[in-house]
Amino acid sequence: MQAMKRPAWLAAMAILAAAAAAAAPNFTGTWKLNLSKSDYGQMPPPNSMTQTVTHEEPKLKVAVKQSRDQGDLEWEANYTTDGKESVNEIMGNPMKSVAKWDGDALVIDTKGSFGDNEFTITARWTLSEDGKTLTITQHWSSSMGEMDMKLVLEKQ
Repeated sequence: MQAMKRPAWLAAMAILAAAAAAAAPNFTGTWKLNLSKSDYGQMPPPNSMTQTVTHEEPKLKVAVKQSRDQGDLEWEANYTTDGKESVNEIMGNPMKSVAKWDGDALVIDTKGSFGDNEFTITARWTLSEDGKTLTITQHWSSSMGEMDMKLVLEKQ
């Protein structure tokens, strides 16, 4: 009798694990910044920005194209959502990040520097219920002070 119960228990655990994994949002898509809904705080906003996200749990790849008055910028970052450290180079500067789930939000903590200015960024990614709006709130800390930004991106 005990042998018959064990496979049923394992099947139930597999179903629960699959349901938990399915609960995490998938950020895959091409996302365009909605400037009127975003808030860059003290920073001048870009003229435009598009993020192309490929999300195959636990891998997350983000390719950013941004246009500013000073010129266009492009960079790419790769993360894992399992809490392991990822190292990316953005505009010639190494950045160390740890991404992990907090309920249905993805939190990415990044440490890096631009020149002699070291900083930390805590970014929180959330997806609207209809899957059409990605909101990224960011808290920046450095020797120059602190600031908050809110990026609202719409799926294309």
